[in-house]
Amino acid sequence: MGRLFGTDGVRGVANADLTAELALGLSVAAAHVLAEAGTFEGHRPVAVVGRDPRASGEFLEAAVVAGLASAGVDVLRVGVLPTPAVAYLTGALGADLGVMLSASHNAMPDNGIKFFARGGHKLADELEDRIEQTYRAHASGEPWDRPTGAGVGRVKDYDQGFDNYVAHLIGVLPNRLDGLKVVIDGAHGAASRVSPEAFSRAGAEVITIGTEPDGLNINHECGSTHLDKLRTAVVEHGADLGVAHDGDADRCLAVDAKGNEIDGDQILAVLALAMREADSLRKNTVVATVMSNLGFKLAMEREGVQLVQTAVGDRYVLEEMKANGFALGGEQSGHVIVLDHATTGDGTLTGLMLAARVAATGRSLADLAGVMERLPQVLINVRDVDKSRVGSSEELAEAVNAAERELGSTGRVLLRSSGTEPLVRVMVEAADIEQARTVAQQLADVVKSALG
Repeated sequence: MGRLFGTDGVRGVANADLTAELALGLSVAAAHVLAEAGTFEGHRPVAVVGRDPRASGEFLEAAVVAGLASAGVDVLRVGVLPTPAVAYLTGALGADLGVMLSASHNAMPDNGIKFFARGGHKLADELEDRIEQTYRAHASGEPWDRPTGAGVGRVKDYDQGFDNYVAHLIGVLPNRLDGLKVVIDGAHGAASRVSPEAFSRAGAEVITIGTEPDGLNINHECGSTHLDKLRTAVVEHGADLGVAHDGDADRCLAVDAKGNEIDGDQILAVLALAMREADSLRKNTVVATVMSNLGFKLAMEREGVQLVQTAVGDRYVLEEMKANGFALGGEQSGHVIVLDHATTGDGTLTGLMLAARVAATGRSLADLAGVMERLPQVLINVRDVDKSRVGSSEELAEAVNAAERELGSTGRVLLRSSGTEPLVRVMVEAADIEQARTVAQQLADVVKSALG
């Protein structure tokens, strides 16, 4: 059996890979490990538990709550809220841990469990490993030390979580959104109530799509992975911009008034300049991954903003930010982290800050996003190859060097092994799309022949 914890918690097909028994067992294990690690510091522990609207979240929430309470943890059940809301409330309420049930942008049959430590921060890898080891030991028959009587945890619904989180979002905005018309696509997910409410309270006129979750329609042809309906709605309503979330609302993509996509790189560029102007872009630096468009790097160089790049994954962006005191980072996919106001990517906060910049400057989103030019980017996934030899193949290294010489300073090549699938990703950027396609296909052919 492989490692249960991936880069973003434990995830799988609900009731197949991710069962009620697994959810309960992991929750008990988490309580025991955190207690042994001294996280609870001798007091009765408290956990915040939230979920997205997936139907499977109902029974998985029950299992998680049962597991925690059986281990002596008091539970505050906040219901359907975004992942960043659970992280925020974990910190704001002084809870010892938080648990979010969601599979983010994945299709409805999937679900996942993500744990947060005190303060709303993701658990360290070492703690995740210990939780998994403890779970496996007890799943093999080792008995739990179970409290009885008054020692068992108590469970309460915490209905104030929604208002507390929205108030937090409004409170950190630099200015109001009066005069803006915004279309919000909630992906029939966790932000379906939160995001429209926050934008409305901030002064925007709000039109909503994808905000009627029924437990089965999350991410279905809507949200940040399907922008067509948002594009259409923005143009039809004459809106200033549109905002799209994913299922757990830790990411945000946007479209301008003409329906053109504004991706995570462009959002980062707009926010970086806004934060520098407000003197809140610490060390004049923004953090992004190696998958960010070369146009973003060139724009930051031109604007005099330092760029630090990490491996792909918002966890690596966050680690870099925390280690070096940076305030802003994110990914092309729309995971944007504003560390002064959130401990994780927050799609609603990102959308609000983007809209606030439009309102404050009086400039269109298209104009603001024009600070960077997205260079054509071609991505080819090469399957059924030995991805472990990407860094050791001389034939492949020679092909990459030749491609880089051909592209020069206005192009880029990136080859990387997928962390979750048996494939190698070939990414090529160039000023000309046809050149990018040609070079990418040539490299993909070499990957197939050299590693196949």
